[in-house]
Formats: sequence, C-alpha cells, structure tokens
Amino acid sequence: MEKDVFQMLKDGDPVDMTQPYYRAAIEHLNFGTQMSHKINHAFPTMENLRPLYEEMFEGRIPKTVNIMTPIQIDFPRQVTFGENVFINHSLTLMAAGGITIDEGCEIGPQVTIVTTNHDFDDHVVLKCKSVHLCKDVWIGARALILPGVTVGENSIIAGGAVVTKDVPPNTVVGGNPARVLKELPPPKPGQTKKALWEAASKL
Repeated sequence: MEKDVFQMLKDGDPVDMTQPYYRAAIEHLNFGTQMSHKINHAFPTMENLRPLYEEMFEGRIPKTVNIMTPIQIDFPRQVTFGENVFINHSLTLMAAGGITIDEGCEIGPQVTIVTTNHDFDDHVVLKCKSVHLCKDVWIGARALILPGVTVGENSIIAGGAVVTKDVPPNTVVGGNPARVLKELPPPKPGQTKKALWEAASKL
C-alpha cells in the first residue's frame, strides 16, 4: 500500500513540499497552528484547556498529561504521549517527523524539539528524523533537542543544552553540543523520581 505523506515524514523519506501529495501536510500544519492559537488565547485552567488539547490531538492525549500554555505545535498528529507527563510553558514542537514522549517525562519551560531538516542541495525537500524521549526523562529549561535523538530512560538534559545525538539511559547531559556530565544510579524498584533526583544531586 502506498504511504501517505505523514508516514513518509515519519520514515525519513525525502518529501518535496512543492508536490500535490504535500497538500495534506500543509492543511494539518495550518490546523496545528490554529489550535495552538486557540489554546494560547484560552483562559488557562485545565477545565478550559483539556477539551482543546483533546481536539488538537484527536482524543489521543492521556488525561494525566498536563501542558502549560503558551505552546506552538505544528503537526499534532505526529506526537504521541505516555501517561503522567508534565510540560511547562512555551513548548515548541516541530513534529513532522514524529515525536514520542513516554510515561513520566517532565519538560521545563521554553524547550524546543525539532524533527525537521531540509535537503542541503534542494531546500524544498524535507528530510525528517523522529525524536523519542524515553520513560522518566527530565528536560531542563531552554534545551534544544535536534532531529533523530533518542533520550534514554531516567536521563536529565541540563537547561540550555543542545542535544545533537542519542543520550544514554541514566545520565545527565549538558552543553553545546551536549555531552555526558555524570552518570546516575538506575532507579531501584519502587523508587520515586523525586528520590532519584535527590540521589543525583549528591553525586
């Protein structure tokens, strides 16, 4: 069966934005922009925001996901959330290539996650790579996650980091480009995230 444009973007296929098949992507990008505008101008209570997030993500967002406003999300259908996710204000997701945010992730303010790039020889061609935040990842304020990155379970991204390559599980990374600053003990059975962070601060 022939792939649609959204699967092409997720699979990293070259996508020519001038071709008729890209029209569906443009329509969805406009939908994401319009929904971001509606959400950002709603009175910021969960009672008001929850139905708007349900509309934006077509009913696929767990009730335990909390996202503070404002936001800017261009391809909401390409975003997948696990349970118990918290996202602070001013999130930007350039999600055409697919973003997966697993259970228990926490994302600080002004974080940007990018899945989109252009062919260096032909700028109208998109070449996307997905981003995956594994379980219990913590992203510090103003971090930038670039296309193709997987952040391993229980890892911490320092504020302002520019993450260009995969992050191993149970590590703290920071800097530009981000590098491993320290290793964390793997969580013990039943250990809470708060206890893990307290242990990390003593290393």
